[in-house]
Amino acid sequence: MTHDILFYFSIIVILSTIIPFIRHDFWIFRVFEYPRLQKLSLNIALIALILYFSFPKETKDWVVLAGLLINLSYLIYLVFPFTALGKKQIITSLRSDGIDNLRILIANVYQENRQSKDYHNLIAMCEPDLILLVETNKWWQNEMDSIQETYKHQLKAPLENTYGMLLYSKLPLSDAKVNYLVKSDIPSMEATIELRSGQQVKLFCLHPEPPVPQENPRSTERDKEILIVAEKAKDIDLPVVVMGDLNDVAWSYTTKLFGKVSGLLDPRRGRGFFNSFNAKYWLLRFPLDHIFCSTDFALSSIKRLANCGSDHFPMCVDLKYMPSAVLKNEQLELSQDDLALAKEKIEAKV
Repeated sequence: MTHDILFYFSIIVILSTIIPFIRHDFWIFRVFEYPRLQKLSLNIALIALILYFSFPKETKDWVVLAGLLINLSYLIYLVFPFTALGKKQIITSLRSDGIDNLRILIANVYQENRQSKDYHNLIAMCEPDLILLVETNKWWQNEMDSIQETYKHQLKAPLENTYGMLLYSKLPLSDAKVNYLVKSDIPSMEATIELRSGQQVKLFCLHPEPPVPQENPRSTERDKEILIVAEKAKDIDLPVVVMGDLNDVAWSYTTKLFGKVSGLLDPRRGRGFFNSFNAKYWLLRFPLDHIFCSTDFALSSIKRLANCGSDHFPMCVDLKYMPSAVLKNEQLELSQDDLALAKEKIEAKV
C-alpha cells in the first residue's frame, strides 16, 4: 500500500514539473509554475521515503526514482538563482540613503481588510519615498488620504473590483496617468518621478488578473499587460522602475521574458525568495509582488515586512540610482525568438 501511494504520488510530482513546459494560456498549465519550492521539498521527501520504505525492485520503480532525481536536479537549477548562493543581478550599494535613493513600499492591502492603521504604522516605520497600494477602493482611499500632507503627489484609481490602485509620493510626479492597457476595468499607472538629485525615473505600476478559475481562466490578459509594459520600458531613455502585484512568480517564463524584453533586473536574484503571498498559509507562499529596475540602479535594501491583515506581505525596496552600476550589473540577452514570442503575446486576442 505504501509502495503504491509513493509510486503514484511521485508521478504526480513529476507531471507537475512537466506541465508548465506546455506553453498554453489555460490556467491549469500556468498554475503549476507557482509552487517550485514546494515541489522541490516534496521531491526530496519522496526520494527519502522511497529509499526508506520501498527500495526499488521492479523496472518501473527504478524509472520513477530516476525521474524524481532528474526532477530534483531541474528544480534545484530553477530555484538556485533566488538563493543567497545565486548570482546577484544587481550590485549592492553601500549607502542606504542619499539624494539618488528611491525607497519604495508596495502592498496589496486586500480590499476587505480593515487594518488601515497598521499600514499607517508601517509607512511611519519604513519611511518610503513612494507608496503603491493595490486592491484599494474608496474606503481605502479615505483611510489613507491623511498621508497626503507628507506625500503631496498622488495618482489614484480606486475601484470596487479588487483592482484599484493608489500611488503616493514624497517626490514630484509628472506625466502621471492611469492606463487601461488590456481591459477597461483593470488599471495600470505610469509616471515620471524626480529624485532629490533632480534625476528623473520612469515608473510603471501593474496589477493584472491572475490565471485562476475564479478570476480569469487564461493567462492571456496578464501576459499581454506585462509584456506591453516591457515593450514600453525598453524604449525609454530614462532609468525605469516597474512594480506591483503581477500575479506571476519571479521564475515563470512570462516574467523571464519580461526581463529580457525590458532589460530590467530583479533585485531578489541572489538574495532570496521574498515570498509575499499567501501571508495566511505558509505552505502556499510565492513571490508575486515585484519591483524591477533598469541596470543603472544598485540595491540598498530589500525587505519583506510584517503582515497587516492582508493575504500579501508588504515589500520595501530601497534603490540607488548609480550610472556606474551598468558596468557591474547583469545584462540580459534578448533573442529573436524572445521578441517573436513577446510580439505574439502582445497581439493575442482577449
